[in-house]
Amino acid sequence: MTTPTPRASFHPADGTPRWRVWFPHPVLSLLLAATWLALSHSVALVHLLTAVLLGWGLPRLLAPFLGAASRIHWPGAVRLFFVVLWDIVVANVTVARLTLGHLQRVQPAWLRVPLASTHPNVNALFASIITMTPGTVSAVVDEERGEIRVHALNCDDAAAMVADMKARYEAPLLRIFGVDDDAHGASGRGGRG
Repeated sequence: MTTPTPRASFHPADGTPRWRVWFPHPVLSLLLAATWLALSHSVALVHLLTAVLLGWGLPRLLAPFLGAASRIHWPGAVRLFFVVLWDIVVANVTVARLTLGHLQRVQPAWLRVPLASTHPNVNALFASIITMTPGTVSAVVDEERGEIRVHALNCDDAAAMVADMKARYEAPLLRIFGVDDDAHGASGRGGRG
């Protein structure tokens, strides 16, 4: 006589928890619902139902294109948010002083910033943060060479600027996504770094 097996709480195909099938990206679901409510300026029943429908439906429809949701270290993400916000304010003041002052002092430069990881979320966010900070623009994320090419409006010391970007943005991103840079870094690209 066999004993009945309890119903598994995991999806049989890949071991994914059942709730992940219905809510593949819970943070995205919450952000979509909150954004809808903020844009509608109302918490009327129709807007609440629309927020729930959008928060549930869009991530579920787009799940094959978005891939699996990453685990995030939220305290590190909040700290990085405030670091980037502060850097944007400081960079705006710096760029304003440069553009309103003598343009002869401006020393533009192209920088090659080596990537410590092949993690797509880390690298995409790293490039986005660089682009959001006034005075720098990430031009190309070169995955084959494992680097981001960055145009800096004013650069006195290229090596120091690259080291600062890596320390302030890339290192926290690696911690936030739990990426070990030794396992995913230069060794994963055949020794380039």
